[in-house]
Amino acid sequence: MKLYISGPMTDLPELNKPAFHAEAARLRALGFEVENPALVELGPDATWLDYMRVDIKLAVDCDGIAMLPGWEKSRGAPIERNLLHDLGLPVYRASTIVGFAAGMVVLSADVLAPAEAEAA
Repeated sequence: MKLYISGPMTDLPELNKPAFHAEAARLRALGFEVENPALVELGPDATWLDYMRVDIKLAVDCDGIAMLPGWEKSRGAPIERNLLHDLGLPVYRASTIVGFAAGMVVLSADVLAPAEAEAA
């Protein structure tokens, strides 16, 4: 299964690339293929739109999207999230992904709503 990592970059130190790289390494160690937009380098004259055009192409070729903390405050991550969701692909909080088994994503119990977690 191939996951696209999405999260905030613009105006963050080092464009938040260390967080993207750490999550990519973690997901690969769990057995996922990963598309990491922090690896995209378009040059000094590239615009936000230039990056989004490349990133969206990468994202739609994936089987799901893993959202990093703070994605809600990002300009581009909600676009990526909504697009993949609207295409019927699964959307995960990256922190809840704990494994990959039999072709399925394994999620931690904190994915459940508080009432469901107490009952589990």
